[in-house]
Amino acid sequence: MAINDRLITQKNKNGVQSVNEMELKKQDFPWWMVAIGLLILTTFILIQINPDFKDAFNIIRAGLGVTISTTLIAYCIALFIGLIVGLGRVSESVFWRNLSTIYVEIIRGVPLLVLIFFIALVLIPAITNFLSNLGIYLTSIGWQGIGETLAAIENRSVSMNSRAIISLAITYGAFSAEIFRAGIQSINKGQMEAARSQGMSHWQAMRFVILPQAIRNVLPALGNDLISMLKDSSLVSILAVRDITQIARLYAGHSFKFAQAYSILCILYLTLTLVLSLVMKFIEGKMRNERK
Repeated sequence: MAINDRLITQKNKNGVQSVNEMELKKQDFPWWMVAIGLLILTTFILIQINPDFKDAFNIIRAGLGVTISTTLIAYCIALFIGLIVGLGRVSESVFWRNLSTIYVEIIRGVPLLVLIFFIALVLIPAITNFLSNLGIYLTSIGWQGIGETLAAIENRSVSMNSRAIISLAITYGAFSAEIFRAGIQSINKGQMEAARSQGMSHWQAMRFVILPQAIRNVLPALGNDLISMLKDSSLVSILAVRDITQIARLYAGHSFKFAQAYSILCILYLTLTLVLSLVMKFIEGKMRNERK
């Protein structure tokens, strides 16, 4: 009997039924990806044949570099913050555990847009003013080198791009911290006890035994965070950062071609997130194969 005609037993809510292997392949085929791919392809064909869409695309795509670089830099910083805070969340120290929890709860309790405004326009100016005053004080007591360096720091010297990156990093650092915390707590406590019984310190056991396993477990969740940050990076346009969202807004407001501008913007974000999703699925597949 040919392989396509071989019957496979599949259980469903109505009981047990026999289905053709070809039918199973059709059911598992990612039709949703084909539909999205056709949508993206249709839009790019439209860009080639329609002058208005082509003009909008050529202008808006100039912000792709800013969108991608802002997302990647902020995400790397957020991972570092998240790892440190995640370790603090499971720390045996009451001080570090509560300090980490305060940070996470504040970030989770305030809307992202409000946090971007606060960090970029309140927190960063306050920090620069503090450092500048500290530099003046250090200079007055004879610490000329570091004092003059700090005293030269001005609020206006921090670009809006840098503020956007810092805002996203601080915000997503809290989300990453919860992911790392969950990953660490998912590892059996017996492994920590076994590592300590072998003479490892708590930090050595965490570094060499617990964290490698935890990071493997939470990698898919971290990938989803990267996709979410890419989409949320559109919010930095409120700081006049010239990402694709800001350029699309300016183009639409200037030309009144709202359909062209925002259609291109949607397709660009959809394309970026789809590529990231496929990369994450590939990585997850590789990890599953390695575990077998």
